[in-house]
Amino acid sequence: MINSSFPGTLSKWDDLNAQRENLSELNRLCACCGKIHFTSDHWKFMSEDMPQNPIDMIDDLVKMGVYKPETFKMADVVNAVDLRKALLLKVAGKGDSRREKLVLELAKQAGGIENAFAAAFGEKAGEFFGDVVTSGQFSRRRFLKNLAVGAALVSLANCAPNNETSEKTAEVSPGAENLEKTDLKIGFIPITCATPIIMSEPLGFYSKYGFNAKVIKMPSWGAVRDSAIAGELDAYHMLAPMPIAMTLGLGSSSFGVKLASIENINGQAITVANKYKGKVNGPADFKGFVIGVPFPYSMHNLLLRYYLATGGIDPDKDVKIRPVPPPDSIAQLVAGDIDAYLMPDPFNQRAVYEEAGFIHKLTKDLWQGHPCCAFAASDNWIAENPNTFRALNKAIIEAAGYAKNPANRPEIAKAISARAFLNQPVEVVEAVLTGNFDDGLGNKKSIPDRIDFDPYPWQSFANWISSQLVRWDLQGDGKVKEAITSDTYDTVGKEVFMTDLARELAQELGQTPPTEIYRTETLAFDTFDPAKPGEYVEEQIKKYGV
Repeated sequence: MINSSFPGTLSKWDDLNAQRENLSELNRLCACCGKIHFTSDHWKFMSEDMPQNPIDMIDDLVKMGVYKPETFKMADVVNAVDLRKALLLKVAGKGDSRREKLVLELAKQAGGIENAFAAAFGEKAGEFFGDVVTSGQFSRRRFLKNLAVGAALVSLANCAPNNETSEKTAEVSPGAENLEKTDLKIGFIPITCATPIIMSEPLGFYSKYGFNAKVIKMPSWGAVRDSAIAGELDAYHMLAPMPIAMTLGLGSSSFGVKLASIENINGQAITVANKYKGKVNGPADFKGFVIGVPFPYSMHNLLLRYYLATGGIDPDKDVKIRPVPPPDSIAQLVAGDIDAYLMPDPFNQRAVYEEAGFIHKLTKDLWQGHPCCAFAASDNWIAENPNTFRALNKAIIEAAGYAKNPANRPEIAKAISARAFLNQPVEVVEAVLTGNFDDGLGNKKSIPDRIDFDPYPWQSFANWISSQLVRWDLQGDGKVKEAITSDTYDTVGKEVFMTDLARELAQELGQTPPTEIYRTETLAFDTFDPAKPGEYVEEQIKKYGV
């Protein structure tokens, strides 16, 4: 059975909003001292008509001024059990040993870190306040004690001495100057490919560059594309082929988009339903399958077609390839709507975790170091916000450099697994990021570069993508062959992939990006010379018939 924490699960905070109109009017905290004690009217209210729903109680606390709205955002972002103690000490303790001692003492009074965190922020607040409906005096005393502990922790988390700021935001980058816009919305799909974009919010990379940036979870790549065209987002997490396809008007009206930096390399897999264990050993065994990919103009679709063709499978005749939003992929696999998929993680590892499927092949075994997802923005937005775009791209590139270090990945896994981001079990995300995982076939694997992070947008990536768009002519109308010819491969790549800017920003950060823009790409079944993309396509068709 699929875990109820799967993306899309309704949050209790959504329920909370629906109940606001029916709440009772409550008195506020003492205006003189600000401490948690109540007027006689409120004592009477609590004694005779205690709210039975913990959500009502929390909303009352908001009205009373005990809880701040920012606390809910924190609760929505950080909900991993093993982060709670660290969060309480970091956020409430502010790095001060005396404050940390106070936090731990409050936690002890609450019955432990778990209860303390739940009282202050988490989804277990209902358990912490669970005895409020009991009529006995002991219950009321215990309730008030628990309320005081929770409120004290919230107060510590929401305030700091005037000379204190968080460690990440205290250091503001010189790149955060002359920004045209600081409040940003950045769309993302909840997959590990988006790691640099996602982690930059909770780990402070956006704020370091002067941004109040919020990452916005999107349901599908079609929704990302449509929101980009509609101007509803400032920047976006996109599949590497999407900026090329959108700029050329493939799959949508023509809309200029720049690929600013690569989010991840590797990081995908072909996952097959468990009922086919022992029956799928190579590409020829997929004949007759229905196979999911996240979007037509994706590395997933192009790599899947590349792989299937080597086994004599015509991707347009011998199998059915259809778009499936990544969050829906496991449900469709379990239901039998699809037999397999080539998807981004963590949905390959999640299928193993749910005993729904097994990992047939990592895409790094098809092309070591291949691009997958990217950070992108529209031509118009970049023109209107040049300083903002530069600083934002720099923040993403710095985050990618941080994610590249394997030592940082357990921390990152905890930060991005939360409900507001990937909404996945931490152990699943950590298995992907560290490369220590079960493949669903009884094998324990250790592949550190199962996913990796290198923001440099090689122009040879663009040329390979363009070559496969020409090879497969996904629209079937010949439009791509008119837009991409032997004379225009380089032009298309340089128009869309901002390689020079990515190098410049990486150098400013002390990274060591390549100085070349092209390289020979070595794939599992052939070698790609970016200077001869047209010849490469002809050789593929001649060798495999498609």
